[in-house]
Amino acid sequence: MKQLIIQGGKPLRGDVYISGMKNSALPVIFGTIAANDVCTIKNLPDVSDIALALDTLEMIGADVRFIDTSTAIIDTRRVRMKSPPLEYVSKMRGSIYLLGAMLGRFGKAQVGYPGGCDFGLRPINLHIKGFEALGARISFSGSAMIDGDAPDGLRGNLVYLDIASVGATINIMLAAVFAEGTTIIENAAREPHIVDMACFLNACGAKISGAGTSMIRIKGVDKLHGCTYELAPDMIEAGTYMVAAAATGGRICVKNVVPKHMESISAKLREIGIPLEITENSITVSGMQSFRGTEIRTNPYPGFPTDMHPQFSALLALSQGMSTVSEGIYSGRFKYVPELNKMGAHIEVVDNAALINGVEALHGAEVKATDLRAGACLVIAALAAHGVTTISGIECIERGYENLVEKLKFLGANIKRT
Repeated sequence: MKQLIIQGGKPLRGDVYISGMKNSALPVIFGTIAANDVCTIKNLPDVSDIALALDTLEMIGADVRFIDTSTAIIDTRRVRMKSPPLEYVSKMRGSIYLLGAMLGRFGKAQVGYPGGCDFGLRPINLHIKGFEALGARISFSGSAMIDGDAPDGLRGNLVYLDIASVGATINIMLAAVFAEGTTIIENAAREPHIVDMACFLNACGAKISGAGTSMIRIKGVDKLHGCTYELAPDMIEAGTYMVAAAATGGRICVKNVVPKHMESISAKLREIGIPLEITENSITVSGMQSFRGTEIRTNPYPGFPTDMHPQFSALLALSQGMSTVSEGIYSGRFKYVPELNKMGAHIEVVDNAALINGVEALHGAEVKATDLRAGACLVIAALAAHGVTTISGIECIERGYENLVEKLKFLGANIKRT
């Protein structure tokens, strides 16, 4: 069993360089199918989800080779319309983007139902709504396969999303780049990885405007071409290290960030009394001996990100007074709470909110990561706690954090992976 063993109580100090955004990398990797050419993708994070996505591409005919650990050349000219092995796609949520990319390029697709972190039902009804609006027919074979077919081709249309879904917005963009005419996505998601995806597709010859706003316009083209593209830095990785600095009372300079992407996270840290120094591409966080509680509600960007909810709960467990973290995106985000309470936290879940009564200190314990961000929460708690914490289930954490152990060691953490 793989585990992290952390001796807590040491303030983290130093500089940390943020890797490329995982939530951009996955759709861009699968988006290379639409390019039907050679693409060079830079700033790829070295995490297990990315390795799995590249393996999946190779299984359907792509050629992938690395120039260095963060730069891959992906040739999708030999990709064929075939279903990737279910054991691959069922392990990551991002595999759903195969559906849009294949529908756009081939006019048909067959993809296994996606997997990923288990924190509640994440339906694909809005993806289907978008594809059907473009003229595709979606059906299900058995319990695990999704079939798409557009026998008369894809046609541009107006698609209104009932909620601002990141996955549906990206998938509809992928299919619509080849649809005849113009597609307009209303109530589109606005996250930075939506902008990253649109910029990548435009670099391949797509005609997409409005990404980053609630209305995206896609004018269909006949074909795309290869490009060289560098991914934006990962705002969630950056936020995780910012919270770790605050929780351990240390001082970390988080480098290679886009401060605009971090505004909701930065605002909450300042609100509880944590000083920040912000430059054009870095944020320095200085932990304090005491800080106050607050109220957080997760919302689509530019609101507070759901992917930072568990990490902030670990921090607020050490605050003065009461805090409330309400989850407005995924109701199953709270599986970390029993694990954090094993370490001495006082957290109660009521409806879709964590009610946190701050304590003076946490203590080491044996805990288990139930998903990616819950794992990050437990790492932060362990770094701040007195004594030794053993974290199992670290495969979840390795899905989204590049060289976590090495980066934390460089910052002074007493951590090892067994």
